[in-house]
Amino acid sequence: MTETAAASSAGGSKRHFKVWRGDASGGELRDYQVEVNEGEVVLDVIHRLQATQEPDLACRWNCKAGKCGSCSMEINGMPRLGCMTRMSTFDPGETVTVTPLRTFPVIRDLVTDVSFNYVKARETPAFAPPADLAPGEYRMQQVDVERSQEFRKCIECFLCQNTCHVVRDHEENKKAFAGPRYFIRAAELDMHPLDTRTDRKEYAQDAQGLGYCNITKCCTEVCPEHIKITDNGIIPMKERAVDRKYDPLVWLGRKIFRRDEVANGDAPEVGHLREEDVQHGDVNWHRSIPPAQTAAVGPDGRLPMTELTADRAGAQSPFGDDVTFPVPAERLNYHHRSEQP
Repeated sequence: MTETAAASSAGGSKRHFKVWRGDASGGELRDYQVEVNEGEVVLDVIHRLQATQEPDLACRWNCKAGKCGSCSMEINGMPRLGCMTRMSTFDPGETVTVTPLRTFPVIRDLVTDVSFNYVKARETPAFAPPADLAPGEYRMQQVDVERSQEFRKCIECFLCQNTCHVVRDHEENKKAFAGPRYFIRAAELDMHPLDTRTDRKEYAQDAQGLGYCNITKCCTEVCPEHIKITDNGIIPMKERAVDRKYDPLVWLGRKIFRRDEVANGDAPEVGHLREEDVQHGDVNWHRSIPPAQTAAVGPDGRLPMTELTADRAGAQSPFGDDVTFPVPAERLNYHHRSEQP
């Protein structure tokens, strides 16, 4: 009986693998014939290769359930999780080539140094709730929770970071470019109604290199959690950043008064919402709105071509500027009033 026939009778078959072996100084692809059984994934084969032929083969893994993001590798050139790539997706005679993530420095074999991502994580300002609120006083509408929930599914496998050509093909961009994983972090915090630390749109544009991204959607294609990184995160952030800087209507609308007036406390007082105007979430939409202010002009009588902002993005709030959030729970539309008298 031949070796292939014997393997088949035992429930498995020999498959041809090419696995990259080496370290930071260099390496090569080596050929292996490894037994593959029905229902196995690429990580199973790597483990069998370690157990039977190459005990010193280095491979990072942890949960083997597609939730830790540790076993990121490139399989036939596509960034994937080894534990979520089934061998049944390849033709029986197809050679399966396994290599380390190309964007990051190789430590040994299939293990790469992904510390670039942790540096970018530390540079990202953390969530900061209002200073005068205790944790038990936080209030959010369910719609606000749902908006950012998608981005919380990220398992930090860094496949999106690896496949992004901005850093994959241009090592010099790493200093200025945070990458798609941290763009969706910025988008998540930008959508959070209780985040007060910084303007996430400006931060993404100025500090994370959002302008480098040309939305090829390769990050979305490789995401194992099926997060719409580009459509739901990066593109909305780009649109908001561009609106604030280049949309002529938004630009003119933000000339109500100058930023330095806001900083010095000299801004005109904005009309406020009276206590009697709010009854269980109902707002008096007919209250007086302060008139628009004359836009600031330069010595030459022209509008300055810079972003002179008001104290907040967009139009004035219909709730008024003196309303602090969260409002009392009994005024929220999802609050269940006590049944007791």
